[in-house]
Amino acid sequence: MSLKIIIASTLALSAFTVPAFADDNDGAITGAAGGAATGAIVGGPVGAVVGGVVGLAAGAALDPPPREVITYVEQQPMPETVVVQEPVEVGRPIPQTVVLTPVPDNPTYSYAVVNQQRVIVDPRTHTVVQVLQ
Repeated sequence: MSLKIIIASTLALSAFTVPAFADDNDGAITGAAGGAATGAIVGGPVGAVVGGVVGLAAGAALDPPPREVITYVEQQPMPETVVVQEPVEVGRPIPQTVVLTPVPDNPTYSYAVVNQQRVIVDPRTHTVVQVLQ
């Protein structure tokens, strides 16, 4: 398959998929753009396609949780804090040994208190999606 066909197909596909995410998921768009740029530098046009897809998934996964989830976590009694050596930052996983408490009305999120900070976490990956102050 020629390079021109790959690029044209990618551009056509992105014209149909990106607007669908525009209102719902700004992080996905930012992730897709950043991933595509990084992929293009590393792997040329094919790298741009792969990087865009990976960036889209990463950007979508790290969007801040809904306000209801934040409010729920803020209102819970402060459980015992877990101390970890790794930095607790959005986008970084916390150790698998940290016990997570699920958010009952939204199983997409769990939370824990790590290094005396409430953190909202993706329970599938243990990746921090928000640190509450």
